[in-house]
Amino acid sequence: MEREIIELFMKYLKKQGDLPLGDDAGALRIGDEWLVATNDMLVGKTDVPDIMTPEQVGFKAVTMNVSDIAAMGARPIGFLFSLGVPRGFDGLYLEGVAKGIGNALEFYEIPVLSADTNEADDLIIDGIALGRTRHLLTRSGAKPGDLVCITGDIGRPLAGLLVWKNDLDVSLSTKEILYEKLLEPRARVKEGIKIGNYANAAIDISDGLAKELHLVAEMSGVRIEVDASKLPIMEEVFEVAELLRRDPLEIALASGEEFELVFTIPPKYTEELSFDFTVIGTVHKGAGVFITTEEKRMEVPPIGWEHLDSR
Repeated sequence: MEREIIELFMKYLKKQGDLPLGDDAGALRIGDEWLVATNDMLVGKTDVPDIMTPEQVGFKAVTMNVSDIAAMGARPIGFLFSLGVPRGFDGLYLEGVAKGIGNALEFYEIPVLSADTNEADDLIIDGIALGRTRHLLTRSGAKPGDLVCITGDIGRPLAGLLVWKNDLDVSLSTKEILYEKLLEPRARVKEGIKIGNYANAAIDISDGLAKELHLVAEMSGVRIEVDASKLPIMEEVFEVAELLRRDPLEIALASGEEFELVFTIPPKYTEELSFDFTVIGTVHKGAGVFITTEEKRMEVPPIGWEHLDSR
């Protein structure tokens, strides 16, 4: 349903920026730089588990927008937001949200530029982040011969969500490790700025690694091959998968709101990157996304989060 809505509006939104819609953010060329802009909405019903504190809610609202700026290889320079709240909403909760937004602005070292508030049926924080860069990264620049790389690890947000929803009996340390990524994700700003100078394509993991790889492959007109043994999956994700009798690989590929960066880069430039990352695959001529396990090579379905999908 989300895809159909986007396609409907794209029929009429003909006047676009210097970078057409379809990437993590839009952009306008200003002199020898790009002004990058994105907006992302946090909704209480779909984005806020009841174990999340209001401070974490506010912080996440900023993170999810700043992450899109990072995926474009840009430095964030400002944040704007609109706040929707139901009538009679808890004032102490709102104060916590405000503290969380303030903490995030300090963490990412960006100012708030504008804000608005209105009545709504649910808690809504509709954020906008601005950034600037000389070297714009897109989803459509991947080239055959590139390495496919990823920052951090994957799978913890979904594994943590499954622990919470199923009330799984796991150790406190396991729960803390999983909930850290579920409740307090951080955007990879410094990494995004760095790879902007060397990578050919990038995207942040907001809807799941599988979906993001499909977007890069489709928009770049290439085939992506992933080695399952190289995926950075923590042992706590395997623990949850075993308890639920689910495939840990599927959890890792479908887990959304990781806010890690997936990027493709020529092999000769990997030594220029001054941060930890994992090479998980390669880019080739062709189409689609494939993964190789110990048993076989298979096509990866575009599993992950999609709004307005009953599944």
